[in-house]
Amino acid sequence: MKGHFYKPHCKCPKDKKCKCGATWSYIIDIGTDPATGRRKQKKKGGFKTKGAAQEAAALVIAELSEGTFVDEQKVTFEDFAKEWLQGYMSTGRVKISTKRIRKQQINLLNLYLAKLKMHNISKKNYQDALNDLKKEDYADNTINGTHSTGRMIFKRAIDLGVIKNDPTATAIVPKTIATVEDLEKKKELPKYMEKEELAKFLKTAEVRGLERDYPMFLLLAYTGMRSGELCALKWQDVDFEGHTISITKTHYSERNVMQEYVLLTPKTRSSRRVIDVEEFVLGELKLLKVKQDELKAKRLKSGLPYHDKDFVFAQFKNRYPGYPTYQKFVEQRMTRLLKIAGLNEKLTPHSLRHTHTSLLAEAGASLEQIMQRLGHSDDETTRRIYLHITKPQKKEASHKFAELMRSF
Repeated sequence: MKGHFYKPHCKCPKDKKCKCGATWSYIIDIGTDPATGRRKQKKKGGFKTKGAAQEAAALVIAELSEGTFVDEQKVTFEDFAKEWLQGYMSTGRVKISTKRIRKQQINLLNLYLAKLKMHNISKKNYQDALNDLKKEDYADNTINGTHSTGRMIFKRAIDLGVIKNDPTATAIVPKTIATVEDLEKKKELPKYMEKEELAKFLKTAEVRGLERDYPMFLLLAYTGMRSGELCALKWQDVDFEGHTISITKTHYSERNVMQEYVLLTPKTRSSRRVIDVEEFVLGELKLLKVKQDELKAKRLKSGLPYHDKDFVFAQFKNRYPGYPTYQKFVEQRMTRLLKIAGLNEKLTPHSLRHTHTSLLAEAGASLEQIMQRLGHSDDETTRRIYLHITKPQKKEASHKFAELMRSF
């Protein structure tokens, strides 16, 4: 296997020394295109001397003979990443919410790599991108996630023979060095309500709440379920006789548009669970169901549209009756009630989940029981709240032990 060497733009006589400064190129046969049956050639130029072109050609010939040659394609990062995302989603094992995150991470990498050819992206190009994201004050989690996506994209490029070397292989993800102030802030617990505050909030929801507010927030407070799980609840998930609710799905709306939603599998395997629910909470759901059934029957009898998909917290009087409540809607309703009650308006539906954790711990539930009820396999925030609430009990146990020993 031999290469052909030439100066494509040189007009100098062949028997005289070149004065035009043209560079050398090589061309090598690298096989046959299986689609057309035509021979494939590898061309490359820009070499200052014939010797340099011969050395580069020799490396290609050696790789061809060893079966390690990759014919790097001239595709940009932007185009390849777009194709990769389509293939990533086509597996059917990726949630739509995950696609949105991956797309955001690709957009961050596109800020630096979009128009670069895949085979031209160096380790320095990639490392500079990560470093600059850190300079732009992106969170460590965001940069870590972006790097994970980048690694998947370049690994796929190698698998497909688009590139030969992976620029992400030795990349170092820049991390924030925690200061004393950061460590002190980390000790701060997430916001949640005390017993009296929760009672006031729920009373406000009962007296001043709009349609569905009271049963909605009562259920969140008494079960600790996520707002996405609440929005996805269907009546078939509620066992009135067994006093339980099954969590099997979560609601997702990318644009927070009521009629644009999908139901996804829970966040983790441990998120699939059955929650014991107090009878009086289920009693409020029964009242809600009676009103909902009346509205549905009335609309269907009149030939009016109704999105009859069995949702517990279906819309009543807006333009989309029957459609499920979405998470932003729950958040807005909660902010309204907090303002009326004179409580901290920065609390969110997720704060009710933290509140549930604190009150369960105060009531004497074990950390394992709380984790199971919330659908956690492990969660640092839940653990911190639990340890904070149970700290006085642990001190009391220590004092009791000391008193016991002093009695001898």
